[in-house]
Amino acid sequence: MSISTQIQYLKGIGPAKAKLFERLRIATVEDLLHYYPRTYQDRRLGMPPNEYNSDALIVCKGRVLRTQLIPARSVLIFKAFIEDEHGNTLECTWFKKRTYRAFRFDPFAALKKDFHMGNEVWVIGRRENRDNFFGNKITVEEQYPAEDVLTSLHAGRLTPIYGLTEGLTNKQFRIFMYEALQTSTLAREPEILPQALLSKRKLLSAPQALQAIHFPNSLAELQNARTRLAYEEFLLLATAWGIKRTQTKILAKDYTYEIKKNLLTPFRENLGFSFTNSQRRVINEIFNDLCSSRPMNRLLQGDVGSGKTVVALCAMLLAVENGYQAALMAPTEILAEQHYFTFKRMLAGLPVKVAVLTSSTKPTARKKILKELSDGDLSILIGTHAVIQEDVKFHNLRLAVIDEQHRFGVKQRSKLKEKTAKLDLLTMTATPIPRTLALAFYGDLEVSTINELPPGRQAILTETTTSKLAYDRVREEVQNGRQAYIVFPLIEESEKVSAKAVTEEFEKLKKVFPQFRLAMLHGQMSQTEKEQIMADFASHQTDILVATPVIEVGIDVKNATVMVIENAERFGLASLHQLRGRVGRGDHQSYCMLVPQHAGSVAKERVDIICATRDGFKIGERDMQLRGPGEILGTRQSGELEFKAGDIFKDRDVLYWAIEDRDELLTQDPGLVQPEHALFRRKLQELYQKNWHLIDLS
Repeated sequence: MSISTQIQYLKGIGPAKAKLFERLRIATVEDLLHYYPRTYQDRRLGMPPNEYNSDALIVCKGRVLRTQLIPARSVLIFKAFIEDEHGNTLECTWFKKRTYRAFRFDPFAALKKDFHMGNEVWVIGRRENRDNFFGNKITVEEQYPAEDVLTSLHAGRLTPIYGLTEGLTNKQFRIFMYEALQTSTLAREPEILPQALLSKRKLLSAPQALQAIHFPNSLAELQNARTRLAYEEFLLLATAWGIKRTQTKILAKDYTYEIKKNLLTPFRENLGFSFTNSQRRVINEIFNDLCSSRPMNRLLQGDVGSGKTVVALCAMLLAVENGYQAALMAPTEILAEQHYFTFKRMLAGLPVKVAVLTSSTKPTARKKILKELSDGDLSILIGTHAVIQEDVKFHNLRLAVIDEQHRFGVKQRSKLKEKTAKLDLLTMTATPIPRTLALAFYGDLEVSTINELPPGRQAILTETTTSKLAYDRVREEVQNGRQAYIVFPLIEESEKVSAKAVTEEFEKLKKVFPQFRLAMLHGQMSQTEKEQIMADFASHQTDILVATPVIEVGIDVKNATVMVIENAERFGLASLHQLRGRVGRGDHQSYCMLVPQHAGSVAKERVDIICATRDGFKIGERDMQLRGPGEILGTRQSGELEFKAGDIFKDRDVLYWAIEDRDELLTQDPGLVQPEHALFRRKLQELYQKNWHLIDLS
């Protein structure tokens, strides 16, 4: 059986079960073999504690002493008393709901056959009383006759546990996986990794690794299998990005920039603050890219409040003063509008025309914007996905900036590049990641990092508290002449979501703070309303701004010293960090008060992390661990970076191997044309040209 054989032809599956496998994106035997266990259970007898067994799990091999059937009102109960190898008697229990079928057919018929008195059996289950470690009553999860040849797949070993869909059980899945490993031509499949790399890193062959990842004989063998499979995934990705990087550098621009300073100088003079050393360094890196003969492809990363937006605006002004157009694409209307307000404020008095285009832009305004854009009368366009729609035509777009790039996929970024033959691209993220990871996952981008905050930024005291104590802090600060934000996750109440809504809470807060001036802000307001409300808050016409996460970015009010986040458990790490960054911008001590309502373990961990650190790199890394790299790096929606074996944190050393070996490989054989690299090259072509459209190896 070839590894390309359709899954339905594997013994025991057939067309009906094949539809269940489709839900798991398994179509062929090869797909099945590369569907790795999500975890394992150590079902070996008498093993000391390790990461794959727990005190709650009971694994017993013993002899059946007697059985008992107990009918109850709503369930049928079957009990078996088993003597283990140490002479202990365990009372094992199975439950079945009493249904019409259960009255007509014995639901325990097969069980009684296996658990006949005197039979040797394996039992895997949990103690009925979890608090009693020495209890001998067990609720059984799986059971197997000891003499069955397939029992060794399920018991007495490190047992794989798979992520499944309704209609499939782990017992079935392990048998299908065993069948695929036994009957496929996997062992005769040629090795795609160059032999020199296998020897250098002392890696298992592909067939050895696949056998061991599904049915490891030891923890050491399992780790060796994971290392081999993770290395292959990392090397394929790193090599694809390395080739893409080379191909990008081959391109040449047919336009040039000149630093004329007729916009940049008055812009800098009107800012009212000086750039940090870090901002100046990054601006120079970007300007050098723009003035070079190759298109810029740069990632700008920096913590909340580090000043990425003003750096990006400097780059856009360089394009504008050279007669070119610039565009900024943001993932949400709220963020796009925030950038629009910020740009208007910073560009006040300069002859630079800016517009914002979203799906909510009214037809008349949209038509006007599109005409000005195609005529060249509009210098800077800010927008959402609306910017990449087909009817949006630029006169001479030369620079594109993508903010919060992780919310866009590769295809969306590519569509923006299609707006013009050559384009300088700057992507920004406020979720910084370590440089090595950035080089691995943004392999075709140069990386710039703003690693300092503007002078005078205050350390923000962050704590979890109650609404009452948080509002006491708000009252105290506002009485001292300061301002505050109170943020809620929803606009209106929802029957499906148990969380506070800003519209209802705003009315309550007006009674809580009758002596103060309150305003409400949320995403469903008109652009004019939003602009006026934010302007009033910035000029201290308002004391307390009650809002949704619309204020997550783009607001810079130095007099605001308190950020209260209600239902804090409903916000992601990045959002919590962004919201906290709205305060601490002036000379006064600032506070971030987190008010969780129903925090689960992961939500509580997010809140605890925010309280413990303000380091954006640490927060970004922990966010990636909690949510997965695909979401943070903007690849989940595109089918990229779906590592099946590798974990970029647990396997960081393996990732470094892959990056190092990628560089050596492409230095020796840039086109991967040597015979020993042919299969690796073919795998790259198959995976990355077909699925990602990243590279061209033709």
